[in-house]
Amino acid sequence: QATVPGFMAAGFSADDARALISRGATLAQDAVLAEPNGSETGSTLVAGSLGPYGAYLADGSEYTGAYQLSTEEFQEFHRPRVQALLAAGLTLFAVETQPRLDEVQAVLALLEELAPQAQAWVSFQLRDTSTLADGTPLADAVDWVDEWAAEHSVLVAVGVNCVAPEVLTPALTLMGSRTNLPLACYPNSGDTYDAQTKTWTAASSSARFTAFVEDWLELGVRLVGGCCRTTPADTAQIRRSLM
Repeated sequence: QATVPGFMAAGFSADDARALISRGATLAQDAVLAEPNGSETGSTLVAGSLGPYGAYLADGSEYTGAYQLSTEEFQEFHRPRVQALLAAGLTLFAVETQPRLDEVQAVLALLEELAPQAQAWVSFQLRDTSTLADGTPLADAVDWVDEWAAEHSVLVAVGVNCVAPEVLTPALTLMGSRTNLPLACYPNSGDTYDAQTKTWTAASSSARFTAFVEDWLELGVRLVGGCCRTTPADTAQIRRSLM
């Protein structure tokens, strides 16, 4: 969720903000090069994350989509971050945690303008099993993505992230009925948060998102992982499910 405007609001210059974002990509790529045989097998990819404008507002609106910008304004916001990630050598992007279809449309057009050779997946934030966070029907969003992907090589997958695990099976079933694109999902862990005590309660093993990975694979998921509260142990469990 790092953005140039966000860093500038925290007191950094525009140049320093871009450098920080590029540095994040460079560190990730350095880690891949340090992986045994990583650079030879191509087994590890680094994607640049393009989260929603609402996260920059820091008011929770990434979970509601309760903001409105024009296409040009969305692109003005995302452009310096995309440019910084491209400058670091990235060609893969995650247009993720997106609560609004119009923002996705603006970002994909921007990617095609700046890096037509790039690839990206889109991952939506949902209000429920059939609705984007801003109220757009999930079916409409997937239909648009499917039609756009048929004419543009940038988009390679579509999915859902940063939602409760129980939302995913019906949502993925709906999505799979409307597109042949590979599906992506990376839900939150399943842990529950008590706003009164400001404490977390860990989900039982049967309620944790890792328990459902094999079901999601059968629904057409080809990119699978975890979002908030995911642990290294969760990632290891996902890997075992994929083997």
